[in-house]
Amino acid sequence: MTLTDDFGEDLADFARRVAELRAARALPPDERRGVLDAALFELQHAADSLWPRYERLAARAPDGTSVDRHERRLLRTLFQRLPIPVALVDRDTVVRRMNVAATALTGVRAGYAAGRPLAGLLASGDRVPFRTQAAAAARGEGARSLTVRLQQRPDEPVRASLVALALPGEPQATVLVVLQPGAAGAAGGAVPAAAGHAGRRPVPPDLAEVTERAGTMDLVDAMACALLSSPPGDPDAALAAAARVLHGRFADWVVADTVAGTAADPAAGTTADTAAEPAGDATGAAPSRRAVVLGPAREADGPLWRALAGQDPAACPLVVEVARGGSASLQVRPEDILAFGEDASGASVLARAGVGSLLCVPLVREDGGVLGVLTLFRTGGRRAFSMAEGRAADVMSRHIALAMRRRPA
Repeated sequence: MTLTDDFGEDLADFARRVAELRAARALPPDERRGVLDAALFELQHAADSLWPRYERLAARAPDGTSVDRHERRLLRTLFQRLPIPVALVDRDTVVRRMNVAATALTGVRAGYAAGRPLAGLLASGDRVPFRTQAAAAARGEGARSLTVRLQQRPDEPVRASLVALALPGEPQATVLVVLQPGAAGAAGGAVPAAAGHAGRRPVPPDLAEVTERAGTMDLVDAMACALLSSPPGDPDAALAAAARVLHGRFADWVVADTVAGTAADPAAGTTADTAAEPAGDATGAAPSRRAVVLGPAREADGPLWRALAGQDPAACPLVVEVARGGSASLQVRPEDILAFGEDASGASVLARAGVGSLLCVPLVREDGGVLGVLTLFRTGGRRAFSMAEGRAADVMSRHIALAMRRRPA
């Protein structure tokens, strides 16, 4: 490993420790003394070690030749234009590069995926096996493959092949991941449908699954009734009615944000009549106002509720990403603790709320524009959101968007 690679890994470890220190600010006051000592130690390490090493590396770094630069550009172009989905990750599955085909498959832009674990885009049951195989490949234990499922496409198995690479200018622990949709049965051969069902005894339906599905249908029905009962021409009333239906029975926290230029945002300056007409494509706009915040009864008008109510939606990376991309995000045990931003003290909102799973869905109107974003938290030991519940939330989000744009008769 070169001096540059060693310095890069040390700097990345330092950045991760700083993020942990920032999240630890949510601890009770009597437990912060150790955090303060650790922060002072990290600052001393940056001043005494990291900065001098950076100055030495900057002073001796040679400028690459034009031929080298041309070759690197050529390789980057080839990587991006490969017709199959590929990504470069490290031993922890953190994405370093992702080509265009991989972004189309995963539904996540390369800029958002870079620096985040690729395992976080998989179904929760596939994350640990994928991390284990990536670490083994990075250790030089040979190429390997496994079948995984993506959060955005849970019904389509994907064959992930992993092989270690030694790339110039990259740390040694680099793993090439090739994703092949629909290739899960290639190794063992396809099983004919008739043979698969021959002699098989009928399996009774799972009681828990049936109960969950019935509860979800009841929720969709209650949402439709609440939205139809809300006064037309009042987008804020429709949002509030929807939040009351979801609060408690479906999520512990319900947060609704609106996008600038929509009828629910006072900055738009539109009336109920003009809201019913297309106002251009709002996709790509950042949320501008927090319209609704509902939390547990014990948090009513408490510090956490006030922190969420006073938060700028544009400072929540997850909300901004969903508003601009127009795609929902379901996360179980969110890996990015700062995905929903920070409170006024710099502590992670997700850490303070104890979020175990979250569901963030855009409120998309008929012409594809985004009116707002609805975020749902489940906290404590509550069961995580399922894919079926995510699909139900997507349906309800479209109903909410229609209700927000409903004009008086």
